[in-house]
Amino acid sequence: MMKSKYVLRVFLSAKHMTANVVEWNERRVVAEASTVEHAISNAFEWGRSCNEKAAESIGEVLAMRLKTEEPGARSGVHIDVENEIKKKGVECKEGIWAVINALRNRGVKVITDEDHNKGS
Repeated sequence: MMKSKYVLRVFLSAKHMTANVVEWNERRVVAEASTVEHAISNAFEWGRSCNEKAAESIGEVLAMRLKTEEPGARSGVHIDVENEIKKKGVECKEGIWAVINALRNRGVKVITDEDHNKGS
């Protein structure tokens, strides 16, 4: 069962990283940030847009956009970290956590399954 109506998704390819927040009930993207965007990709060396530093930047930009574009997400954004790592591979773990931590550092409440299980 979904813990939050807002879900964080992280997508990785060999060259790019994208993170978005989806309003789950309506299946619509409410905020997104990606290294495909010139403003973000130009900040990194060519071919380095999928590293941990890029992931932090993606999280920071996503947090700013989420706060301005979807104030309803203040109740929290859910991510199943284990499932994301399982789907993307263990080598992507640091990037996923970098996005999560950047969101949290910018004041976005991120709820992981680990957090939810501690409260149960």
